Amino acid sequence: MSTEEKSLNFLEQIIEEDLKNGLPQSKLRFRFPPEPNGYLHVGHASAICLNFGLGIDYQSPVNLRFDDTNPAKEEQEYVDAIKKDIEWLGYQWDTECYASDYFQQLYDWAVEFIKKGKAYVDSQSSSAMAEQKGTPTQAGTDSPYRNRSVEENLDLLERMKNGEFPNGTHILRAKIDMSHNNMLMRDPIMYRILHSHHHRTGNQWCIYPMYDWAHGESDYLEQISHSFCTLEFLPHRELYDWFLDQVYDSTKVRPKQREFARRNLSHTVVSKRKLLQLVEEKHVTGWDDPRMSTISGMRRRGYPPMAIRNFAKTIGIAKRTNLIDVSLLEFCVREELNKSTHRVMAVLNPVKLVITNYPEGQEEWLEAENNPEEAVMTYRKVPFSKELYIEREDFQEEANKKFFRLTLGTEVRLKNAYIIKGESVVKDTEGNITEIHCTYDTDSRSGSGTEASQRKVKGTIHWVSITHAIEAEVRIYDRLFSHESPDGNKEIDFKEFINPNSLEVITGYVEPSLQTAKNLDQFQFQRLGYFCVDKESKAEKLVFNKTVGLRDTWAKVESKE
Repeated sequence: MSTEEKSLNFLEQIIEEDLKNGLPQSKLRFRFPPEPNGYLHVGHASAICLNFGLGIDYQSPVNLRFDDTNPAKEEQEYVDAIKKDIEWLGYQWDTECYASDYFQQLYDWAVEFIKKGKAYVDSQSSSAMAEQKGTPTQAGTDSPYRNRSVEENLDLLERMKNGEFPNGTHILRAKIDMSHNNMLMRDPIMYRILHSHHHRTGNQWCIYPMYDWAHGESDYLEQISHSFCTLEFLPHRELYDWFLDQVYDSTKVRPKQREFARRNLSHTVVSKRKLLQLVEEKHVTGWDDPRMSTISGMRRRGYPPMAIRNFAKTIGIAKRTNLIDVSLLEFCVREELNKSTHRVMAVLNPVKLVITNYPEGQEEWLEAENNPEEAVMTYRKVPFSKELYIEREDFQEEANKKFFRLTLGTEVRLKNAYIIKGESVVKDTEGNITEIHCTYDTDSRSGSGTEASQRKVKGTIHWVSITHAIEAEVRIYDRLFSHESPDGNKEIDFKEFINPNSLEVITGYVEPSLQTAKNLDQFQFQRLGYFCVDKESKAEKLVFNKTVGLRDTWAKVESKE
């Protein structure tokens, strides 16, 4: 890397140190190792950005390896979703691998372990094994099966593989040390019997390797130079290295496991088990519900991939777990969308506005800029007519001096159009305003260059022409959880903090240029926020998801609380 060492994170410093100590740059290889038992979430996004980012910085390959060692919980659907998420984030893996690619080699090594007296088949119940494992301060006791003969162990392992025994009757354990200070080293399980159909190997195997056995050896087989894991795997590093010691050939690259801290996100959960619970109990509509912390949920909500990458870069890599405010992610989303989205007009809480002195039946197509951030400005045409919708919040019959929108007797500018003046209102029998009547200054059209068009007024409001407006379903999303750390208290079910108002579905009206908008197209509804087209949207019924507001309103809410 050309970056100065002082700006490197501690994982990059480890790599730099290894390069200085003789590891050839050409031998650098990283990996991202997801389990295909659920959809990836924002925590995985950080790990993806870390590993693939290192691959880009060091111009080194990155493998995508699926840890498919538990067929009872794994599905091809999850494999496909994970690949889609990584590609959407803008990354490309070098080799697509699976732990199941190595099942035969892992089994062959297990046979060698038995022959060398480093593994044995244990036939105790799980409760008996738990009892004899000991505690952190008390040594464990040896299994009564620990000293089975090599021949008996080999026979039992082969019969386990062939499916002769039911689940739970036998396991294969590494023979290490039942009094070891690290309880993970007390004869850990290498294989368990599992009669379950595997999405890749079918019914070929009836035993499956445990994560600790498969992970490091897979890294070794793929010649991964640096295996970066989250902090909970720190106690596993000793076992990772022990397993490697048994098979390592000094002519090859020896993988190095190092750990970094999770970066938890406020007002959400990132446990796949809990996310699955939300889906199965129908608290959300699916894994890609826009309120979910999954990458597919964020994509459907309209988060740009570069915003997620920028977020991961901003929070960086740390040695200590901490809680990141979701507002930072939303800030990154706003920054990216501000650069890329077209500004359009939509009214979500409409009230009718009638321009009394505008000619009956007349319409104009006015020029509106698409995005002031564009290097080369582009424009579109928006229709204007006598009757418009404006936001109900943009009018007050009586208002104080701090209200800069439309009131009776005052003027505002209609965005891209004319200056209007409030004249009167029409109310229903309950006193609700149903129409606002106003007049317009005929010489004040935006961009016309007239003196009237350059006249300053205190406010500008958006609108849509009623004749031309397209009705749309608009889904307004709020935080899925009201508590910043919903699963932070083990005594309280995290679902107790589900926000009952996390979704509001309303009917709004949008300008006609959006008629042809396609799934995931993104827009800024002027003065309202950023929105994207939902996958359920159709030409005859447009559906928009609110991605994020124009500013952080939650900061104000939480400061008041």
